[in-house]
Amino acid sequence: MPISIKAARVNAGLTQTEVAERVNKTKNTIASYEAYATVPDIKTAQAMAEVFGMSIDDIVWSQD
Repeated sequence: MPISIKAARVNAGLTQTEVAERVNKTKNTIASYEAYATVPDIKTAQAMAEVFGMSIDDIVWSQD
């Protein structure tokens, strides 16, 4: 069952700042993704999934 971006980050033991640094985004951008206010492009989503140690398909990237 896919989990939220925030849950993936928390499960990986990372802060928004740490994720932002690893994927070359700002902390505010990561927060925006977690709030589903914006959706990361595929390259960023793949990078984030890798940082989280998960498959891209195991994370919910947008609210539809």
